[in-house]
Amino acid sequence: MSIASDLIRGHTETIILANLLEGDSYGYKINKAILQKTGNNFELKEATLYTAFRRLEEAGSIYSYWGDENTGARRRYYSITTAGKAEYQKLRDEWGTAKDLIDKLTEIGGQGNE
Repeated sequence: MSIASDLIRGHTETIILANLLEGDSYGYKINKAILQKTGNNFELKEATLYTAFRRLEEAGSIYSYWGDENTGARRRYYSITTAGKAEYQKLRDEWGTAKDLIDKLTEIGGQGNE
């Protein structure tokens, strides 16, 4: 799964934005959602996740705020911005283009074969 993990890691920000489109969330919960969606086959490292949060926040794609938990530790929640929604769509479009190109380049018996 090493190659697949490398490909997925290249889209960490898209994955985070997709999760935040479903509602505000925090790091641990997003990572649990990723694990669940992938049948426990993929999980982001904590450092990767929080580095991506920082980049997204600096870019204005998300903002963070502290939760108001009465019990347990306070959580830092993340929310997607309007700019983040546009960025998500741009990243999804780019992924679609890249996927189409990779499909064409790895197709056997396609155009260009003699």
